Amino acid sequence: MHLDLTDLRLFVHVVETGSITHGVDRSRIALGATSTRIRNLEAMLKISLLRRMPRRIETIPAGEVLLGHAWEILNQPERLDGELGPYTDGIGGYVRILSNMNALTEFLPHALSTFLAAYPRVTVDLEARLSDEIVQAMVSGAADIGIVAGTVNFAGLQTIAFREDRLVLIVSADHPLVQQRTVRFVDLLDYNFVGLGQASAIQSFLANIAAGSGRRLKLRTRLRCFHAVCAMVERNVGFGIVPATAADICGRHMAIRSTALTDDWAARNLPIYVHQMAELPLQARLLSKHLVAEHFEPAISLPQGPAPLAQRFHATRKTCASRSRNGRCHRSERR
Repeated sequence: MHLDLTDLRLFVHVVETGSITHGVDRSRIALGATSTRIRNLEAMLKISLLRRMPRRIETIPAGEVLLGHAWEILNQPERLDGELGPYTDGIGGYVRILSNMNALTEFLPHALSTFLAAYPRVTVDLEARLSDEIVQAMVSGAADIGIVAGTVNFAGLQTIAFREDRLVLIVSADHPLVQQRTVRFVDLLDYNFVGLGQASAIQSFLANIAAGSGRRLKLRTRLRCFHAVCAMVERNVGFGIVPATAADICGRHMAIRSTALTDDWAARNLPIYVHQMAELPLQARLLSKHLVAEHFEPAISLPQGPAPLAQRFHATRKTCASRSRNGRCHRSERR
């Protein structure tokens, strides 16, 4: 069996974007050639890999198997470079991180910038994903590191403490609840809410909490990022439950106010997930340890690599995932 690296990379891009057209954009291959390459790959393997729907392409079980192996094969050159680095001119290689929005915008930028300064030959590909997408990618081996709220179950993966955050209620600045310092989540279920998409870990968690009390969330609308949720709350569309860090940033330029939730679950962890630390490529192990060290010992000094080269930090974000200088979150399209 002869697997072409270009075909494998194209297959990964098509699966990740859910579209041959968008996969073409990432792969920079002609649209006609893309369809032919996918068909030839299926013919060589003698099995169907994709389910072609009117507006989307999905993987079937065989495609999921190939996806995991494709990532492993495509990552081998970078892993080899990382392992051989100490014997040549310094540690190099490639690390892929998938993160939820809160960790990506609030906690990762500083930690990654200090790591990249210490290891200029390491490339870090950071991408914002919804929780279920991160789970799928980690299980299939498509990412080295995943960061999702501790409410998500990553069976079989190693967990490393990273950050802590707290969920708070946000309301418009003129709402009567502004006068309350604390509130219970169950006492809010008669009101309308503005929430995130169904794949969001926070939204699924809140829906389960409400169901446990025999109630349902009254969701007026679902949005893709915390900034959009805060904007709708400002306009009295409904209440919102967001991380305290997001409420603080948006509260600087929006007429919203936050109120503490008394529920124990409001305090949540944002752990780092890896398959097994000992099995990670060298550069991914170093980055994982650095992220933890930046939390507990911000002034830690890491071994320096060779003379500074151009730092490469590819922040490919599928949804609203970055903030401009005034703190506003803007939409950034996937490359």
